[in-house]
Amino acid sequence: MSLAQLHCTSAVPDADGSPAPGGPGFRFTAVTPGVPESLLKEAEQLLAYEPPSGAPLRATAAELTSFPQSLSYSVLSDGSRLLARTVYAGADFTGVWGTFHAHAVHLPPDAAHFTGAPPISAWDSPQWVAGTPDGGALPPLDRPPSSRGFDRRELVSFAASRATWLARFFAAVRGLAEEETAPRLVLVERNSADVARWIALAGAVLPGASAHRLTFTTYTRRPERAGQQIIGVLPDDARELAGLDHRYRVIDCTAPRPTNAAGQDTPVVDVWAEIAAHIWLGRAPELFAEAATLPGGRFAPGPLAVAALCAGIAPGTNGRTAAAVWAYEHANALDGQRLDQLAEALTAPAVDRGAAETAALARLFTVLGDRAPARTTAPLAALVLAEAVRNPAAGLELPALHIVSLPEDLKRSLADQLAPELRAGIAEGDSADPTGSAGTSRAAELLRVAELLGVDCADLLPALAHRLSRALTADPVSVYTPAVRTALEEYFDLRTALLSELDGLAADDPPAAARLFGRIDLPLTEVQAIPHLRMCAEVAGSAVAAPADGSRVTVLRSVLRACGVSPFADPLVLRTAARLVWADGAPTPGEARLLLAETGSDAHRTAGTWQTLVRAALEGPGDSPDSPALAHDLLRGFREELEPRVRSALQLLEYAGDLTAGRAGPGWTDRALTLRAMAEPVEPGVLDQAFGALCRQLISEKRPEGELYALVHCGDTDLTDAYRRAAQDDLVRERLRTVPAFAAHCFTTWTALPGANKTWDQTRTALLDKVLRPAVRALSAGDVAAVERCLERTDGRKVEEFRTWNKPGALGRLGFRFGGRSRTPATDEPRDDRP
Repeated sequence: MSLAQLHCTSAVPDADGSPAPGGPGFRFTAVTPGVPESLLKEAEQLLAYEPPSGAPLRATAAELTSFPQSLSYSVLSDGSRLLARTVYAGADFTGVWGTFHAHAVHLPPDAAHFTGAPPISAWDSPQWVAGTPDGGALPPLDRPPSSRGFDRRELVSFAASRATWLARFFAAVRGLAEEETAPRLVLVERNSADVARWIALAGAVLPGASAHRLTFTTYTRRPERAGQQIIGVLPDDARELAGLDHRYRVIDCTAPRPTNAAGQDTPVVDVWAEIAAHIWLGRAPELFAEAATLPGGRFAPGPLAVAALCAGIAPGTNGRTAAAVWAYEHANALDGQRLDQLAEALTAPAVDRGAAETAALARLFTVLGDRAPARTTAPLAALVLAEAVRNPAAGLELPALHIVSLPEDLKRSLADQLAPELRAGIAEGDSADPTGSAGTSRAAELLRVAELLGVDCADLLPALAHRLSRALTADPVSVYTPAVRTALEEYFDLRTALLSELDGLAADDPPAAARLFGRIDLPLTEVQAIPHLRMCAEVAGSAVAAPADGSRVTVLRSVLRACGVSPFADPLVLRTAARLVWADGAPTPGEARLLLAETGSDAHRTAGTWQTLVRAALEGPGDSPDSPALAHDLLRGFREELEPRVRSALQLLEYAGDLTAGRAGPGWTDRALTLRAMAEPVEPGVLDQAFGALCRQLISEKRPEGELYALVHCGDTDLTDAYRRAAQDDLVRERLRTVPAFAAHCFTTWTALPGANKTWDQTRTALLDKVLRPAVRALSAGDVAAVERCLERTDGRKVEEFRTWNKPGALGRLGFRFGGRSRTPATDEPRDDRP
């Protein structure tokens, strides 16, 4: 290697005071042959030296040593480097131009000099000279100037004295090594040697060739003009950087502490830099070389943290976290001894352990649990377990399975330490959501940990079962976590208490409990009496909505058999069964009648299900044949329990049955209307059932005397509409076409009481035109004659009216529509409905 040398100093003016050739105040006094002029011009900007403000014009040799030295390492435009030392040599004879001397070595742009000691080691090299050699001969060097460098103890002591700024310095140096556009680092020191010590610290920390690429100058009066990455300045010269914060990062070691523009302490967020500072403060710079042998990126904090921890240096929570993450990712990179050392260091007591560190330790434990010996994993498991119990917000999984393998003395110690937290966690779950899935799942996990550690929590099981039952009912899928499932499988007392709680909830809300069994597979004990819960489990898989035989009473019987308790012994199971089978509403009147007949009124009265039976009767359809009979049974079985309105409605239904069966005495219309008034507001089905039965009887030939008069003169719109609908029924139309006596009866009825009121006139006219006339038109001549014979036997006048009405044309129809010849006054009550 052939390295050119340069010597230069300030230029001496000519006799007339003009500057000497070579530039103002600058001239080369010796240069190795072959150095191009372009390099010399670049060197002028890098080698100039301006003494500190207030420097004396004349100084002794002893005084000159107190002036700052500028050791600089710069990169030139062609990629080559210039390593130089510049010192103050006193003022010139005129006192105008300061005298300095610079000795520089040119390093070519290859990698050969990126080995060995870093450039800063040339700080006190004896190869630097303070004057131009005699004779001007300047041969090239075969290697850069170097010395033994800074003493290790000297750098350790210096690092300790600058502890406040260490991490910030290393973070800035890292930025310089990683990014060409990173802000330049300005070091404010009162002594340029301290700047050199800073750079020596950086050289020890930077990996690989980064330390050889770092450019610097230990002193300059004009930091804003310096092109190096690290720039040393005196306190007075730092003011030149005001307003240029985006281009420079200033570390003022003459200030009390690092602060920002607002005067606040500035935190360091670079973990690698923090760990590097801890290593220097731990007086172990050799660990940087050791960390470089471990896998990971060149600025990865993990290897540094592992080396520090194994050496007994505490790098803080960020460092421990980085070490745990690195060990998790490179578990096979450490031998057993180093792994034991690392595990011991990671689990040592620490007051600053945070959630991120604990989570990293938990991940590390998962990867070491099956491959490392118990002496390594036991302390780690104990620490993770303790942190998981004490800090639920960390979201750590409780390593319950590995508690079994812990040494007994460690388990006893953990039990003593964690008993209060375990009991509190089981009692409260997750404080943020104690009755939700997170709270109950955590409580179940803590119960398992307490069992394995031997912490007695039996008195807490009832309250836990109570919370768990409500959470399962509200959201079974989310709450029935593996932790809850395991706890129920392993702890009989908890399972028994939970099923008892669920049985009580099932009695209060059977459909919700049935949905629970439809979404999770919750096992039931064989010996426990939980009848309501067993019925819910039975219903969850049965076809309640559409049973095979069409009657849900069959399903009810199956549900009652599943509970194992007779409804006569415990009528409340009947209530639960009914609410399960008819969760979407009331049973049909037929189902309700069958259910009442099978169990009797006493069981329904105790269970309260008699109200369901009443709903079945009142809410049933208007054409149900079972409603009147069900109403009769309810009136007989629950007369004392029925309120007056409901009783009247059931009586109205029962009366409909009496009308249909022909058991009703005279006064049909008045009785029906009286019951209707007492049952207001009447359910539509009840009214349809009662008025439909009444009107069918009013249309029949067996209608008692006076009933038609009562219908016509009551003026009830609902009843009149019901009569019209009954008269328009297909069965009525069929009888009109096949039974001449019935046709004659309807003609007599629908021509009776003309002009009684407008509603009746409209009704009878519509029935004559729309119902009777089409039926008579379809009759044969013999059938028409049979109708006339029936009318003759009833009233001879009606035959002529019928013949007139039945004539083609509108004359006959109009006479009957607007009133006949034999009108009966509306105020006279007739003896019979016939005119």
